Amino acid sequence: MTSDTTSRTTRQGGDGDPSSPHLDRALGNRHIQLIAIGGAIGTGLFMGSGKTISVAGPSVLLVYLIIGFMLYFVMRAMGELLLSRREYRNFADFTGDLLGPWAAYFTGWTYWFCWVVTAVADVIVIASVYVRHLVPVLPAWATPVIALVVIVALIGLNLPTVRAFGETEFWFAMVKIVAILALIVVGLVLVLTSFDSGHGAASFAHLWDQGGFFGNGFTGFVAAFQIATFAFVGIELVGTTAAETKDPEHNLPRAIRSIPVRILLFYIGSLVILMSVMPWTVYDADNSPFIQVFDAAGLPAAAAIVNLVVLTSAMSSANSGIYSTSRMVFGLATQKDAPALFAKVSRRRVPQNALYLTGVMLLASVVLLAFGLGESAAFSVVTTVSSLCFMFVWTMILLSYLAYRRRRPQEHAASSFAMPGGRAMVGVVLAFFLFLLWAFTGDPDTLAGMLATPVWFVVIAVGYVLLRRRPEHVAARAAFREQVAREQGEADAWNAAPQAPSAGPGADR
Repeated sequence: MTSDTTSRTTRQGGDGDPSSPHLDRALGNRHIQLIAIGGAIGTGLFMGSGKTISVAGPSVLLVYLIIGFMLYFVMRAMGELLLSRREYRNFADFTGDLLGPWAAYFTGWTYWFCWVVTAVADVIVIASVYVRHLVPVLPAWATPVIALVVIVALIGLNLPTVRAFGETEFWFAMVKIVAILALIVVGLVLVLTSFDSGHGAASFAHLWDQGGFFGNGFTGFVAAFQIATFAFVGIELVGTTAAETKDPEHNLPRAIRSIPVRILLFYIGSLVILMSVMPWTVYDADNSPFIQVFDAAGLPAAAAIVNLVVLTSAMSSANSGIYSTSRMVFGLATQKDAPALFAKVSRRRVPQNALYLTGVMLLASVVLLAFGLGESAAFSVVTTVSSLCFMFVWTMILLSYLAYRRRRPQEHAASSFAMPGGRAMVGVVLAFFLFLLWAFTGDPDTLAGMLATPVWFVVIAVGYVLLRRRPEHVAARAAFREQVAREQGEADAWNAAPQAPSAGPGADR
C-alpha cells in the first residue's frame, strides 16, 4: 500500500495519526470470539424460532442453513477488506474509501439507525415482558422505570473502557451458549429414551413424518425467510471492533472462520432437537420453543429459566447496539459526517459523547412504555425495517469488495484472508438478497414495513444533500475521484505484468 492512496476516511482518526482521537485496542481473542457468537445468536433464535417452525415446518433447517451460508461470505468479504488496511476501523470506513464519501455516510448512519431501532425494541421487551414474567407483581408504573434503569446500566457498562463492554458481552454470550447446549443435551436424552411428551414419543422421525420435510409447502418455506433473516442481524458486529481489537490479523479471521460451525451447532443443532422432541405442528408461534421443550421435559422452573436466558439475550443485543452505534457515530464524526463533538474520546479512549447520544435515543423506549406501547408493536417494526436496513449494510460491504477487487487486485493477491469464491460468490449473495426482497412482499405486514423503510433513506439523503455542499466534502469527493483514477491505473499496470499471476495466496485473477 502506498501512502498516497489512503482516503479521507482513513486519514482522519486512524491508528497512524497520534494527534487525532483514536480508540484503544483492548479487546482480546476471547472477547472477539464471544462477541462474534453473541452477534450470531440473537433473541430471534430464542423467541422467533417458534414462528419460523410453525410457518415452514422442518424445512426451517434449510432456511437457516441457506441464510447462514450466504452471510458467511458477507463476513469473509468484510474480513478481507478490514485486514487489507490497518487504518480501517469498521466497514463504514472501507465503504467510504472504496465507493466514495457518500457510501460512508449512508452506511454509517443506516447501521446506526438499525441498532438504535433494535435496541429500543430490546429495552421495551426487557421491561414489559421478560422482567414482568420474572417479577409479575410489579405495578404498571414500574415498567418505564425499569426501562430507564436498563438504559443507565448499559451506558454505565460501556463508559469505563472498551474492555468493560468486552467482558459484559463475553458473559452474556456464555449464558446463551450454556442455554443452547443445555437444550441440546436434554433434548438428546429425551430422544434417545423415546420420551413421551403427550404428543408422541420423541424421535428424529418427526423431521419428516408430519407432512414431510416441507410440511407447509413451498409457500411456508419462502415465508420463513422473512422471519429468519432477523435472527441473523448483528452477525457483522465483529466488524465494528476492528479498531479496538488486539492483533486483528489473527483474531478477526479466527472469529469469522468459526461462524459456520456456530450456525450448525447453535441454529441447526437446536432446531433439530426442538422438532425431534415434539412434532413441529405442536409449537406455538407466539411462545419460545425452548420454554415448551423444557416444560415438556417436566422441569418446573422452565419458564423462569428460559425467560432469564432470553432476558440476557435481549440485554446482550441492546449492549451490542449501544457499543456499535457509538463507534459508528464516532467514525462518522471523524469524517465530518456527524457533529465534531461526537469525535471526542474520554481519557480511557471511549467515545463518551457518542454513547450519550445513543442513551438519549434509547429514552424513546421509556416514552413508548409510558404511553402503553407493548412489545408486539415494537417487534413488528424491528423484524421488517431493521432486517431491510441490515441487508442494505451487507450489500454495501459486498459492493465495496467488488470495487476493491477491481482497483486493488495486488492487495487481494497478497491477502492472507482472501474471500473464497471471489466475485462470483458476491453475485450469488446479491441475487439471494433480491430473493429476500421478493420474499418480504409475500406477507402484508412485512410488505408494509418494506414500503415504509425508504422513508429513512429519504431522510438521510436530504441530510447528505445539505452536507455535500460543504467545502471539505467537495474536496473529499475530488480527492476520491483522483484516488480512483490513480488506483485503476496501478491495477491496470499490475494486471498487465507477467509476474502478477504468481502473487500471494489470494491470487485468483
